[in-house]
Amino acid sequence: MDADSPVPPFEQLRAQLARQIQDRTLAVGSRLPTIRRLAADLGLAVNTVGRAYRELEEAGLIETRGRAGSFVSAAGEQARERALQAAADYAAVVASVGIDHSEALRIVEAALRSCEAGSPAS
Repeated sequence: MDADSPVPPFEQLRAQLARQIQDRTLAVGSRLPTIRRLAADLGLAVNTVGRAYRELEEAGLIETRGRAGSFVSAAGEQARERALQAAADYAAVVASVGIDHSEALRIVEAALRSCEAGSPAS
């Protein structure tokens, strides 16, 4: 964690774990450390790690199985497959209407920026 970052520690942790899940560094079914253990290892408050885990669970990237712990969810893989299918569909539309690759990428980048800003792209 970067203590000098303006990004809150829970968000730094959430983003790091989400990246590891999405790039498959953390495979589906992998058990995550307990909240208390990870908090101690990283020198963070238990509530900070708990919030990161809750947000990952709400996003469907991890699932908590009671006392058994938290695991990387298969739903994360399903979300990746949905994104891949949406990209293939978009590429087919772009090709069918004759938009060149650089313009198609600019459209996607604008849509992603719009989503990050909290307003859905139209």
